[in-house]
Amino acid sequence: MTTRSMSVLDELLEAWRYTRMGVIAEIKNLPESDLDFKPGEGSRTTRELAHHILESGLLMAGELSRSDGDFQRQPYPDLIKEYGAGVSRHRTKAAIVDALKRTQIDGDKRLRRAGEIGMLQTIRQFNGVPATRLSWMHHGIAHEEYHRGQLALYARLVGRVPALTKLIQGS
Repeated sequence: MTTRSMSVLDELLEAWRYTRMGVIAEIKNLPESDLDFKPGEGSRTTRELAHHILESGLLMAGELSRSDGDFQRQPYPDLIKEYGAGVSRHRTKAAIVDALKRTQIDGDKRLRRAGEIGMLQTIRQFNGVPATRLSWMHHGIAHEEYHRGQLALYARLVGRVPALTKLIQGS
């Protein structure tokens, strides 16, 4: 039996795919009517969280794959406008799920084209401290997992069992 060895970039891209599929599962788990659920003042709705995840993933893949990538290249709101233009047009659950799938696949391709050597190059983070692009990608994945947890909590708050809990319980 032969096993294919995975590069560090392959492993990170697989981790991002797994995380994104988890986000998608949590959104699919909620009825369309709960896309506008907001647990309290100052919180995002489910739809707004999905849009934020889309914008952040586009920003991550876009900036990390640029040869001149720099998270301080322009103010954060401008980076979001650059990469996330049009994200808010995805209003239905089906459109959001499709966009989440498509943008992760497209981001994977962009990062693979940058290559592992490219991803080992440094980038200036939001805090101004340089880090390798691969190490920063861990932050991007953790960010999506954080919001995946929020979506799971939203499911509980609207009386549903989170998708990951269902998966673990085998239901």
